[in-house]
Amino acid sequence: MATLRMASVRARTLCCTCASSRGTSSRGPAREAPSEANRLSKVLAAMGVASRRASEALIFDGMVTVNGQVVTTPQTRVDPRKDKIRVRGKTLASAPPRSVYYALNKPKGYLCSSKSDTGSGKLVLDLFDERLRKDEEQKKKGGDSKSATPRLFTVGRLDVATTGLLLVTNDGQWAQKVSHPSNGLTKEYVITAEHKITKAQFNKVAEGTDFDGTHIRPVAVAPVSDGAEKMRIVVNEGKYHEVRILVESAGINLKNLKRVRVGGFRMPRTLKVGQVMSLNSKEKAMVLDKRLQSLPE
Repeated sequence: MATLRMASVRARTLCCTCASSRGTSSRGPAREAPSEANRLSKVLAAMGVASRRASEALIFDGMVTVNGQVVTTPQTRVDPRKDKIRVRGKTLASAPPRSVYYALNKPKGYLCSSKSDTGSGKLVLDLFDERLRKDEEQKKKGGDSKSATPRLFTVGRLDVATTGLLLVTNDGQWAQKVSHPSNGLTKEYVITAEHKITKAQFNKVAEGTDFDGTHIRPVAVAPVSDGAEKMRIVVNEGKYHEVRILVESAGINLKNLKRVRVGGFRMPRTLKVGQVMSLNSKEKAMVLDKRLQSLPE
C-alpha cells in the first residue's frame, strides 16, 4: 500500500452511454407502492414525476387531472392503481419505478444540475437519455409496462471543470447514506499539474490551508507512480472546492482534477469518459464499505 500522510479533516445531496460489458442489471427492488389512497403530491413524487415541492407546484398550476378533473389541492387522496392520473396530459404509470444505480465517468464541461435548474449548458443527466430509453425498451420486453420511468439525480456534485466518478440514482435514502458526512465515506481525487510537483508543494497540500475561517486538510495524500506531475488527494466531503483550494494554496498550477473513488467503490479503468455503467448489488454495497477506502498500492 502506498505510504499515506494522515491528517484530520474539518471540512452537500443532489448534485453528476454505454453499459458495462458485464450486462449486470442496475435495478433494485421495486419501490413500495401505496397500499391505499395517498396524497396526490406524494404519489407524484413517488412515481418520479418531480420532487415533492415541484409536484405541489404542478398541482397548484392546474397541470394535474384525476379521473378527468383538474385537481389543485396537493392533499387530495388518490390511488394510482385505481385512479387515472394525468400530468400535463400524460397518463401516470400505475406502479412506482424500480430503484436504479449508475456510475458515470463525467466529462469536463457538464453541469450537475437537473433540467429544471438551468436553462442552458450541457447537463450530466442528458448523458442518461439513451440509457433510460434502452432500459425502458428492455422493461417492456420483460412484461413490465406499468412501472414509471425513474427520475434520476446525482449523488453530490462535481463542478463543471472536474471529471471522473459520479454516482447517479433515484434512491434518495441510499444517496443520503453516501453523501452524509456522519457515515465517514471519503472521496479520492487525482490531480494533474502543469508542471512537476515539488516535495515542498506536496507537503503543503498535506498540511492544509486556512479558508473562510476554517483550516482544511486532506485525510491523506500520496504520489502517483506514473507521473511526477500527479498526486492523489483524499478528502471527507470535498465541498467548497476543497481540493482545488488545497492545490492552489500550495502554488500548484492545476491542469486536471479527476475523482476516482467514492467510499469503497473505485471507478473501473475500463469506464471511458462519458460512459455509464449500472451498479450491481455487490458494487452498490462497495460504495458504503469503509474497509475498501485504501489507496492503491
